[in-house]
Amino acid sequence: MKLIIAIIQPYKLEAVMEELDKTEIHLKTVSHVLGCGRQKGHSEIYRGVKEAGNLLKKVRLEIAVNDQFVEPTVSAITKAARTGEVGDGKIFVMDLESCIRIRTGEKGPEAIG
Repeated sequence: MKLIIAIIQPYKLEAVMEELDKTEIHLKTVSHVLGCGRQKGHSEIYRGVKEAGNLLKKVRLEIAVNDQFVEPTVSAITKAARTGEVGDGKIFVMDLESCIRIRTGEKGPEAIG
């Protein structure tokens, strides 16, 4: 079992969700977050004073999958989120030690679905 965390541009969310649905990845959590990377945020001038707005709006997807779905999930996110520009985002794949479905008490891969 793996936990896939993807940080993407907000305007790419709809395309990523559509691509994940095509790949039959339906269990996902979406959060709106702030962050910065190589883009290093942006600066704004307000009343003649330069203010750093270091944190940019991003979307965080969290998707728990069984091992055979890791590559299709990563490929779907990459395909839909890539523009080729700095700031496209990152995908992290981590081991998922345990998963428990609250409703039934199922554990492990069966709990993910």
